[in-house]
Amino acid sequence: MKKVNIIGVPEHFNLPWHMAIEEGAFTERGIDLCWTDIPEGTGRMCQMLQDEETDLAIILTEGVVKSITEGNPSKIVQEFIATPLLWGIHVGAKSAYKTIDELSGKKAAISRFGSGSHLMAYVNAQKEGWEIDNLQFEVINNLDGAVEALTKGAADYFLWEHFTTKPIVDKGIFRRIDDCPTPWPCFVIAATGRFISKNPSAIGHILEIINLYTSEFKNIPSIDKTLANRYDQQLPDIQEWLSLTRWSQEQIDRRDIDQVCKLLKELRRIEKILPFEDIAI
Repeated sequence: MKKVNIIGVPEHFNLPWHMAIEEGAFTERGIDLCWTDIPEGTGRMCQMLQDEETDLAIILTEGVVKSITEGNPSKIVQEFIATPLLWGIHVGAKSAYKTIDELSGKKAAISRFGSGSHLMAYVNAQKEGWEIDNLQFEVINNLDGAVEALTKGAADYFLWEHFTTKPIVDKGIFRRIDDCPTPWPCFVIAATGRFISKNPSAIGHILEIINLYTSEFKNIPSIDKTLANRYDQQLPDIQEWLSLTRWSQEQIDRRDIDQVCKLLKELRRIEKILPFEDIAI
């Protein structure tokens, strides 16, 4: 049995992985796929890939592209979610800020530098016409840290996936001011260079299995109820999320990687643009 370590955020996007693991689909191919949740998100996962603390990661596209550009010897092996991620822009429930314009120059909570919440703060600033040099950040590590920072006023606003934070909004802890979708497909499957070079057949088996699960995922009877129960979501919210989300079974398009690189370069988040072949297999 080949042991393979895989990491991802504890969010509804990744249920197909858990179902495949729980149903023994990988063990039937001789693969012991060991999943670890990483609530800190993409910045932490990039570091784990670089340090070879994992073999695979389900990770935000912009985050891993930035990390690879900066020398992380990993590559994208396939696109996972073909649709944009809808980032909610949140403030504390008692915050005086009511509109997106009022957040210009204010402090953003981010899980860590290089994370999705960090990079998307720049994307949102450009979208709103803000001066990106005026952005300020407070590192909060994870969602619990964001709740504390926004409640106590250590940060002013926080970008995180719209539906993951919806229960916190419903409880009156966060107030959502606006949304900012990514301009590209949001999640990819990345692997360390060492794992890619030494385990091409294992990668092939893993992709074949997960692609089978994701291609049939929306057709599973009552999958909306399963998701709502497992991730503490309201059924109408999950149904809306399912309508907006499409899983991919193909490698990410070269044009999408080019778009990510060009925008990150424009926002001065990366210094150079790598060719597609250096970023994806």
